[in-house]
Amino acid sequence: MEHSSRSVQLESGRRPERSKPPWLKIRLPSRPQYFEVAEKLREQRLHTICQSARCPNVGECWSERTATFLILGDVCTRTCAFCAVSKGAPAALDPGEPGRVAETAAAFGLSHVVLTSVTRDDLPDGGAAAFARTVEAVKSGNPGARVEVLIPDFQGREEALDKVLAARPDVVNHNLEVPERLYPQIGRPSAHYRRSLGVLSLTKTKGAVTKSGLMLGLGENEAEILQALSDLRSAACDLLTLGQYLQPRRDLQPVRRYYTPQEFAQWRRTALGHGFRAVEAGPLVRSSYHARRMAEGLTGNLQA
Repeated sequence: MEHSSRSVQLESGRRPERSKPPWLKIRLPSRPQYFEVAEKLREQRLHTICQSARCPNVGECWSERTATFLILGDVCTRTCAFCAVSKGAPAALDPGEPGRVAETAAAFGLSHVVLTSVTRDDLPDGGAAAFARTVEAVKSGNPGARVEVLIPDFQGREEALDKVLAARPDVVNHNLEVPERLYPQIGRPSAHYRRSLGVLSLTKTKGAVTKSGLMLGLGENEAEILQALSDLRSAACDLLTLGQYLQPRRDLQPVRRYYTPQEFAQWRRTALGHGFRAVEAGPLVRSSYHARRMAEGLTGNLQA
């Protein structure tokens, strides 16, 4: 398998934000729908990963009245070296949050609702019960809507995963993030790579449609990407997103390489050749980017 060598290479020490290629230029939001979404989220006291993780697609998605809800607060108990979400001691859970998420999803007219969370290692179940309550609330308040969850690893606890699955989400996403060698670089123990694969594999054995994502540009090589794709397919992962890592803050990991749109197109073809049922790949692709389109593109009725 040959991949283009046209990627923009960065020397260590160069500031990546000064070297962004033209295909990463983002237009500032201007459509009124964007500001309507922002106001509704403020009114409902809800968080989104769009804001907390500084997603480059927030203008596009909010202008289309879509957002990825961030539940369990906006403070994470882990200190991953690639993520802009705040770290520290989280607040207590908000019992009214599931209802407000459901109400807001209905107000936006969403047919595909994506829920994610900070990691809450301080909670006995990692927040799994709150995930389940939110899925149930959204399905109850939005008949016919699909619900996709992007879950943490729950420290590999099967009983926590079972709580989420009992609410019958339509798609269960858990990101592998990077190839195994790079886990220490992003602030995670190497063993968490296999743990994440285990979460995906276990989820699949329980009958769910599974999804995962990889960031490119943190120093991986072609063989490592191919191995990660193979590992995900060995876990029977159905759906995949591939996107460019962008340094969200100066104190986080720098970009080592920018991939061209053509390279992402080639990696999409490669991933489809590995057997994924649907793949989104591109410089600005993120976990929930075009999530509805990916789900609608599956054959059948989203059953594994």
